[in-house]
Amino acid sequence: MITKDLTIGEVVRTKPEAAEVLAGFGMGCVFCPSAQAETIEEAALVHGLKLDELLEALNK
Repeated sequence: MITKDLTIGEVVRTKPEAAEVLAGFGMGCVFCPSAQAETIEEAALVHGLKLDELLEALNK
């Protein structure tokens, strides 16, 4: 299960298809070094996304 506290790097390594979901939410820099250490919650905040919607999509 993907939670708000996991980093983007952890998510993409354990569930590679999550990169496509993140890109669909406008996160085009999923693989850049700074994004790798950013949590899902931080990424949602920076991109102005609703955390619950992002987590729901990632966990499908």
